[in-house]
Amino acid sequence: MGGRVSARLGRRFYARATLEVAEALLGRTLVHEGSDGQVGGRIVEVEAYVGPDDPASHAVAGRTRRNAAMWGEPGHAYVYFTYGMHYCLNVVAEGEDFPAAVLIRALEPTVGLDLLRRRRPHLPDRLLLSGPGRVCAGLGLSRAHDGIDLVTGPLWVGRSRRLTGPVSRSTRVGIRRGLEWPWRLFEAGNPSVSALRQAGEAKPTRALGKARARPAAIPG
Repeated sequence: MGGRVSARLGRRFYARATLEVAEALLGRTLVHEGSDGQVGGRIVEVEAYVGPDDPASHAVAGRTRRNAAMWGEPGHAYVYFTYGMHYCLNVVAEGEDFPAAVLIRALEPTVGLDLLRRRRPHLPDRLLLSGPGRVCAGLGLSRAHDGIDLVTGPLWVGRSRRLTGPVSRSTRVGIRRGLEWPWRLFEAGNPSVSALRQAGEAKPTRALGKARARPAAIPG
């Protein structure tokens, strides 16, 4: 597994409706260039968190030191620490002062497989980057990478896109509010998609709309 990764995406890709960005990220390669080499994979599972009224979003608490990146320029990373043990990577979308982001839930490993195996020696290849905690552990990301620019920095997404299955959606994982919105998108049948709710309620996506999705009540 490996090979060349296409040129990175520019700012305009991220400066649009969160659900559009979420769906368009699927099938593209996310790469981190670290001191010990490049690692990455094809994005196969994401979740959208849209605005200050999304009840499942960190933004519902308002702007804080922890979530400040969500309120900034699109095309930056928002990395947070959760459950006292895991880091999670989000891609900031839309525009400044509107807190919106896409959580990267799973990658299919395609770049730096040997390094990924050394970092996660007890996992089969398909699970090396399966789940948001494993994404950050495998890519070597922490809060030190919060706010990093995906357009100019060492963490970036390639332009080329390859899907090996239909895009499906379900409700988001591990939340208690905002359960009515099917804002988890994933490549159906891909073995690197996190196991939780991979089947059953998943539905093929329809057009998600080009306008900002602003739920009437209260992203992560």
